[in-house]
Amino acid sequence: MKDALFTFIDKSAALAVELETELTRLPAMSPESGGEGELDKGEFLEQWLKRRGITRLERHDAPDARAKGGVRPNLVATVPGAADTKRLWIMSHLDVVPPGERSLWESDPWKVIQREDGPLGPRLIGRGVEDNQQGLTSSVLAALSLVDQGIVPPHTVKLLFAADEEMGSDYGILWLLKNRDLFRKDDMVLIPDGGDSKGATIEIAEKNLIWAKFTTKGLQAHGSRPDQGANAHLAGAALAVRLHHGLSETFACQDPLFEPNYSTFQPTKKEANVPNVNTIPGEDVFYMDMRILPQYPIKTVLVEIDRITAEVAAQYGVRINHDLLQAVESKATSPEAPLVTLLSKTIREVYQVETRPIGIGGGTVGAPLRNEGIDSVVWSRLDNTAHQPNEYTVIEHILGDAKVMALLMLADR
Repeated sequence: MKDALFTFIDKSAALAVELETELTRLPAMSPESGGEGELDKGEFLEQWLKRRGITRLERHDAPDARAKGGVRPNLVATVPGAADTKRLWIMSHLDVVPPGERSLWESDPWKVIQREDGPLGPRLIGRGVEDNQQGLTSSVLAALSLVDQGIVPPHTVKLLFAADEEMGSDYGILWLLKNRDLFRKDDMVLIPDGGDSKGATIEIAEKNLIWAKFTTKGLQAHGSRPDQGANAHLAGAALAVRLHHGLSETFACQDPLFEPNYSTFQPTKKEANVPNVNTIPGEDVFYMDMRILPQYPIKTVLVEIDRITAEVAAQYGVRINHDLLQAVESKATSPEAPLVTLLSKTIREVYQVETRPIGIGGGTVGAPLRNEGIDSVVWSRLDNTAHQPNEYTVIEHILGDAKVMALLMLADR
């Protein structure tokens, strides 16, 4: 049975190129990025799957008046299994990011070109070919290998092609979890949207996340008379430094699961204040990106932020408030979970690679699923060219990952 599936996948390179090419020519950018959303891409994929024998398809459209058709489509494809328990989900996303500076691209980012110069053989170049069309295409090839052979998997397999991953998933997985009853506690979810060039890392955890905006209000004055004002910029700068060092010292534990293995508290964006050099600003705004080890609850960190902010405000005679742009806690999937064990086994069989579980500082669609008690992991074999000019995917990675997914689908767990 395995040999038949692998033979189908090995013969599907042209099919992978076809699907990647057709998906790339439909720029599924979010309205925030100047696009129309994922409708054209989702409708194309739905019809493409039907023509090839995957006919159990459901659309779950999240309303969004800004997008084409007024919706953000989430598409679910089902391959029925002998049992409908312990279902395997493979979740990829339809949306892509803008190309960025066009002069940095070797070719039109919306037209796939094939190059033969990679160390692992042919690669495809175009926006979205890796992020996340590599995982999408691999999952489709794996499902088609079952359908083509008439094989009924031991447990139901579901492919989810979600909207809005790049801009926060409000119209994707978050909307689905709030408005649809799709998932069960004994489901397993593979998210092929991150990894490394050998396929050796399985992401099972994420750091907690705080994005915060700090607004300092002082008193504007002439640059030569600081005694008549309260310098909001000076206070804001002091606060940024105090928060960076103070929070790092207070929440100083390390965890080797993550890289870096500690919590990070970084001042990032800075808004303009006064337009001229010789005016002391009366208002100043900056932002911080905080990635916190899961052992520290967000509410504990916020208490310390409030304490430091109050001290700085009193010292400089200003008022400071902060707004939380994001505050997300994430549970972890156990490294001993059946999904992790099974995935490790199949990766070893296909790639002859020993895997290790990791945590990351970035956010993925795995976090909301884990918070619902659903085991989820992020894994692919890829070169991490997402969001870069001349983004590419290696055809061998598409086919190899499809074999890993096909073995997962065959597993009687």
